Amino acid sequence: MKLLARFFSYYKPQRKLFILDMSVAIISSFLSVIFPLLTNYLLDGPVAQGDVRMMLVIFAVMLAVYVFQAVSTYIRVRWGHILGVRIENEMRQDLFNHLQDLSFSYFDRTKTGTIMSRITNDLFQIAEIAHHGPEDFIISCLTIILAYIFMFQVSLPLALISLIPLPVMLFYGIVFGHKMKEKNRAVRKTIADVNVDAENSIQGIREVKSFAQEAFQEKKFSQSNTKLKKSREEMYRQMASYQSGIGFMRELYYLITVAGGAALIAAGIADLTTLVTFTLYVSVVLSPIDRLINFTEQLQQGIASFERFTEVMDIEPEIKDRPDARDIEISEGRVEFRDVSFSYDEGDGPVLGHLNLCVNGGENVALVGESGAGKTTIVSLLSRFYEPAHGQILIDGQDITSVTQASLHKAIGFVQQNVFLFDASIRENLRYGKSDATDEQLWEALKAASLYDFVAGLPAGLDTEVGERGTRLSGGQRQRLSIARVFLKNPPIIVFDEATSSLDTESEALIQEAFRKVAKGRTAIVIAHRLSTIVDSDRIFVLEGGSIAEEGTHDQLMRKGGLYSKLYSLKKDMI
Repeated sequence: MKLLARFFSYYKPQRKLFILDMSVAIISSFLSVIFPLLTNYLLDGPVAQGDVRMMLVIFAVMLAVYVFQAVSTYIRVRWGHILGVRIENEMRQDLFNHLQDLSFSYFDRTKTGTIMSRITNDLFQIAEIAHHGPEDFIISCLTIILAYIFMFQVSLPLALISLIPLPVMLFYGIVFGHKMKEKNRAVRKTIADVNVDAENSIQGIREVKSFAQEAFQEKKFSQSNTKLKKSREEMYRQMASYQSGIGFMRELYYLITVAGGAALIAAGIADLTTLVTFTLYVSVVLSPIDRLINFTEQLQQGIASFERFTEVMDIEPEIKDRPDARDIEISEGRVEFRDVSFSYDEGDGPVLGHLNLCVNGGENVALVGESGAGKTTIVSLLSRFYEPAHGQILIDGQDITSVTQASLHKAIGFVQQNVFLFDASIRENLRYGKSDATDEQLWEALKAASLYDFVAGLPAGLDTEVGERGTRLSGGQRQRLSIARVFLKNPPIIVFDEATSSLDTESEALIQEAFRKVAKGRTAIVIAHRLSTIVDSDRIFVLEGGSIAEEGTHDQLMRKGGLYSKLYSLKKDMI
């Protein structure tokens, strides 16, 4: 009941369209049962009496019924589908908004293909049942009930005979409907797996080709695709059994009615007019039976899809603003970690253990360490993408759990190792840093990022499309565009994941120069991959096993002859 109430809550904003659709459905049901009744009256009265005038009147009434039916069909098809589209649109917006609120941990454990399947395939199925479900159910039930009311008035014995197949059809539909629901769930899950495999292969097409692994990817996709094929074949086998059984019973219903009418005529209990009338009513009743068959199939698909929708909607963000959270106020940009411990999963060992770290306002510091030492984790915790298991993180003395996440994120600018650019123009990507930035401000940001000459030389300039994930730009250009975006954001704290080890010397020098311009006067935290690039840092923190092993300037650490000196001497790039 709770699931049903939640589903129907989406009808509230569209109550006028829903009332229109249901009203027309009710009118259609009344109109559909009038024609056999008029036929019965026509045969018993005007035809038998030779009353041509009354016959013409009845024909006119019949024509009017068909016209009204056509009008009601137009309204149901047009506005009924619009009702479904609007409900789907609202659900998709709610789902997307909810996904924006979920914590990083959800996306760490959920595949993108699975999420996309719920946003597209599942919501389409929900929209179908949202439109056709109530409409088909009301039309079917009301038409059958009204038809039998008139059928009992015309002939009680023949109406009772025609009722015989209906309970059997109902039982058959319930039993096979449950099996259909299970098969539909299996298909939905398999579709999500296929989407994941396809997305991974397409996004990683450069790696696939560079390693000549096309055959491997084709085989891997073939496995999931074959699984989907088998799953769907099984579903259609079940559907075939279901529809053929119901179809047989529909024809049996017609046969029983005709045979019963013939027997009653032979016994002198009914006449030919009664049989003709019942034959017409059988046609009237068979159509809503077809609707109920389709309704049962759609209902199973819709329930399975809506359950998956609610599964996501019921997931609570692991990181929430406190009720009394306020916007952060930055004066110096001082960052402090006090006894912070963290692990990504409860069963795993700690990534950070009792970490203490302090960065003064306006200071430029570097984080150095082996892979897995906790460098990226530190800056992820600083932005509150994850919550520490123990300890406090403060900015200018404010515990970051006491401020709003939105204000915290606005205060920190990220230049990430793997730069993500949207499949849009340079202008649109830059405006992620400042949505209302003028062209003059955009060009200023590009100058600061040493990218002005490059963009100015492009035929489309700021309107140049960067391609999916920025594939039309080089690695260095993507990095500098990301720096320009942060420059526009103008945050007091900057985090720079210095991924320059794979770039040529010229690109690296341009990025370093761009970073120095953007970092001037701000608190800057650099995750160092190439140690030669951070020798001028105010301080360097050397991480080992989730804790600070060494701290100091480059010269101090080299003189100390510890871990940093060893790493630097070996010229080891740390990733």
